[in-house]
Amino acid sequence: MTNYFKYFLYLVVLSVSFTVHANDYDDFFRAARADNPSGMKSLLAKGFDPNTRDEKGQTGLMIAMREPSPKVVDVLIAFPKTDVNARNASDESPLMLAALKGQQDLVNRLIERDADINKPGWTPLHYAATSGQVAIMKQLLDKYAYINAQSPNGTTPLMMAAMYGSAAAVQLLLDEGADVGTKNQQGMTAADFAERGKRPDAVQLLGAAAGAKPKKPADGKW
Repeated sequence: MTNYFKYFLYLVVLSVSFTVHANDYDDFFRAARADNPSGMKSLLAKGFDPNTRDEKGQTGLMIAMREPSPKVVDVLIAFPKTDVNARNASDESPLMLAALKGQQDLVNRLIERDADINKPGWTPLHYAATSGQVAIMKQLLDKYAYINAQSPNGTTPLMMAAMYGSAAAVQLLLDEGADVGTKNQQGMTAADFAERGKRPDAVQLLGAAAGAKPKKPADGKW
C-alpha cells in the first residue's frame, strides 16, 4: 500500500510539473507576441529557456521581432542565455532580418552580442544589400563582412543590390571592392541581375566598373 501511495504521489507531481511547463510554454510565446516585457522577465527569472521554439520552429526573439514587440526584443537580447544566432526554418538569423528592415539600433545591439556577421549561406550583408540599407552595409563591411559571400546558389550581395537594392548600395559595394565578374550557379553576373531587374542605374554602374578593370593582353602577357 505504501508503494502504491508513493507511485500515486509521483504521478500527481509529474502531472503538475507537466501542466506548469505547458503553461509556461504558452505564456512565453504569448508574452513575445503581446510585447509583455514583465511577463517575459518573470518567465526568464523562473528559469524558462529563452531559446525554446514554437511549433513552427520560431524562437521567442524571432517572433518578437516579427510582430513587432520591441520591449520583449529588448528583454531577450539583454538576457545572457538568449542565443542571438538561433535561425528560423528558412535559415535566417535575427541579424539578417534586422539588416533587411533597416533596424539600425537592433543591428547594433545584435552585433554587440556577437551576432554572426559571416554565417554560411545567405548573410546579413546579402539582406542589407537587398533592401539598399547602405549604412548597415557599411557597418557590416567595417566588421569584416565578406563582400563576395555566396549564397547556396552562388548569389553575391552585389547581385542582390543590383536587382533589388539601390544605386547607392551597388556603388558602395563597388567602392569596397566587390567582384563584378562573379557568376552564380545559373551563370549570371551582377550586371545580368541588374538587366533582369530592369535597373538601368545599376547596369550603368556595373558596366563602368567592369570597363575600368584592366584587361589582359591578347598574348596573355602583361
